[in-house]
Amino acid sequence: MKLPESFYSRADVVKIAKELLGKVLVTEFGGMHTAGIIVETEAYAGVTDKASHAYGNRRTNRTEVMYMHGGAAYVYLCYGIHHLFNVVTNVQDEPHAVLVRGLEPIEGIDIMLARRNKAKLQPSLTAGPGALSMAMGISTQHTGLLLNEDLIYIEDRGIKVSNRNIVAETRVGVAYAMDDALRPYRFSMKGNPYVSKGKGL
Repeated sequence: MKLPESFYSRADVVKIAKELLGKVLVTEFGGMHTAGIIVETEAYAGVTDKASHAYGNRRTNRTEVMYMHGGAAYVYLCYGIHHLFNVVTNVQDEPHAVLVRGLEPIEGIDIMLARRNKAKLQPSLTAGPGALSMAMGISTQHTGLLLNEDLIYIEDRGIKVSNRNIVAETRVGVAYAMDDALRPYRFSMKGNPYVSKGKGL
């Protein structure tokens, strides 16, 4: 079942980031179906979070999608190379987002391997936000897409992740955010090999 808009429109981005663990990200591009279980996320708390692209109500052509109603895709280019897939949350003009950092492949693995130019399934296929976006065929052209439509969506397939199996750590690559860099806003499924190797503070 696709997650309803009401899942994304809630105010607590940290809660949403935790609850996305175990959900299934699906893409349907040109007849190519791929899917994977979300195993790692990072929460970004909008205008008050120095690590967020929307900190201080910053609005640019790139970040405007973050101000949409929850349930849209925010995809941006990192270091001019990596396309990073985020889920916009909260209500319109409250620019919260959750970065999807790790994915366990379950469907269309042959397609993912071809997209990543890899010969066999191993964690590096989708462990890390740039890797998973490439494997799933997601790029900046998809930013702004609604996640309850047919190209990119997230499903609840009944996979339960208990709190004791969720690891909370600091986010990756946000040292510039000073005290906000220390927020334990990165969540992962304990022991899953598809969790990225990124180091927080």
